[in-house]
Amino acid sequence: MIKDFDKMFEGFDKVFNKIDDIMASININGKEYGGTSIVVRNNKITVNGVDVTPDSKQVNIVVTGDIETLNADYCDKITVNGNAKEVQATSGDIECRDVQGDVRTTSGDIECGNIGGGVQTVSGDVKAENITGNVKTVSGDIKHRK
Repeated sequence: MIKDFDKMFEGFDKVFNKIDDIMASININGKEYGGTSIVVRNNKITVNGVDVTPDSKQVNIVVTGDIETLNADYCDKITVNGNAKEVQATSGDIECRDVQGDVRTTSGDIECGNIGGGVQTVSGDVKAENITGNVKTVSGDIKHRK
């Protein structure tokens, strides 16, 4: 009976290692979480749908690993030490490696690797290696980074 029990669970370590590889490490004001999606809306922060809102009014998000979406209506700075499908912020600077889709912020600088979609900031500079879509800034510089 114990052999059957061991056999039943022998593949789970591989599954859990795969899950760990998929989930990014997310640091919000010094506290660690794991997930693939971050939303900051109406003074609440959720990671994969779970409320993780800190007590502080200042919000800094650092993601280590790849992330699906990061969508923030307020944030001082967003840093993604990995790739993303989409990154958006109403205010705050955005740093990321490659982004498959769009990168947008209303007030902040954007610095990324390759961007597969468009880039938009009203008040901020844009630095990127390659941008597939359109680039728009009202009061900022656009620079090609090598």
